[in-house]
Amino acid sequence: MYAFAAVVPQRNWCTGEEHIKYWIGDRHCEYQENKIMNILVINCGSSSLKYQLINTDNEEVLAKGLCERIGIDGGMHTYQSKGGDKVKTNVDIPDHTKAVSLVIEALTDSKDGVIGSLSEIDAVGHRIVHGGEKFSKSVVINDEVIAAIKEVSDLAPLHNPANLTGIASCKALMPDVPMVAVFDTAFHQTMPEKAYLYGIPYEYYRKYKVRRYGFHGTSHEYVANRTAEFLGRDIKDMKIIVCHLGNGASVSAVKGGRCVDTSMGLTPLEGLIMGTRSGDIDPAIIGFVAGKENLSIGQMLEVLNKRSGVLGLSDGVSSDFRDLAEAAGSGNAQAAKALETYAYHVAKYIGSYAAAMNGVDAITFTAGVGENNISAREEICGYLTYLGTQIDPDRNNVRGEETVISKDGSKVTVLVIPTDEEMSIARQTAALCR
Repeated sequence: MYAFAAVVPQRNWCTGEEHIKYWIGDRHCEYQENKIMNILVINCGSSSLKYQLINTDNEEVLAKGLCERIGIDGGMHTYQSKGGDKVKTNVDIPDHTKAVSLVIEALTDSKDGVIGSLSEIDAVGHRIVHGGEKFSKSVVINDEVIAAIKEVSDLAPLHNPANLTGIASCKALMPDVPMVAVFDTAFHQTMPEKAYLYGIPYEYYRKYKVRRYGFHGTSHEYVANRTAEFLGRDIKDMKIIVCHLGNGASVSAVKGGRCVDTSMGLTPLEGLIMGTRSGDIDPAIIGFVAGKENLSIGQMLEVLNKRSGVLGLSDGVSSDFRDLAEAAGSGNAQAAKALETYAYHVAKYIGSYAAAMNGVDAITFTAGVGENNISAREEICGYLTYLGTQIDPDRNNVRGEETVISKDGSKVTVLVIPTDEEMSIARQTAALCR
């Protein structure tokens, strides 16, 4: 693990205020404990960029937004300031660089913006997908951290480059503002060896650290803890399965508050079928198709990362589940087949994790599809009646609400808990930068 911030608290005995001094590289910074801290959280996904500007003293969200369908036709930027209406703009968003520029423009806009200038941003927290075994906790970003993130970018080719783009754009605009990297892999470091080791020669783990790392850790940790809080139970006494279902998707088994298994692996390519990722496949497929199509390994990985998933299964209809639902409703058989296959694979993972934990108390859906796709939740849970799971159709008829969707007599409680990765990232950023 890298540690790049030295933190020394000092008290001013005349005013009673505590000051925090810390060093980032050669630069010395100082904050007062009672100083308002505005944290800009940047969360770059494979086809989206979520952001929030958060006052971490009172955890008030000053503004938030979403750039979606990045690299896909029909891009949209949604922005909302505290107390304001949502402002939706149809705009071409070819890449994440353009998305970051839209964020900055919105926050400083003379009409709808919430800050007068970028000087009112005290720190930036970046969600970073893959830290390998070099990072087990959040760290303040400097050139060495950036270089280390680049080293493992081939393990997360859809995300780490996008994360680095966000860092570079923010550094160019705010060179003196501290930035923090919060890694998706951290929460899953509690997995036992039997869960993270692969059935390949052990020397590959010893030499190259080839193992399951897991991703979406910030979301899984937040949602698991919030599930226990919402139900009024101690998470140490619970077995929870968290289903983070979006364009990128993963399932985790959380026993006693600790992750014991998760679906993504060395890279985010393993596990569930996703928007453009294949998820689990027979490894021999790579060599077989490469030989038939005269493709290199790199080209095959491109196929598995960017041309597969529900996009590939639907025969190119879309990687967006809303588009697929609309197409299926209009009679498109391939779109319907993609959605059916997706739900089946999610249900299989839930069943395997119930076995791994020898039971399950709660199953929680979160992220874009998990929070908003009513029919997907219903279809997935239809496979789980053997667990005593009973979905209430009326309760399930919700989008983006924190609620229980199972019947009162259900042996397993099923919930929808909107994830709040941004708040978790902001808290960790503030803790390192105070």
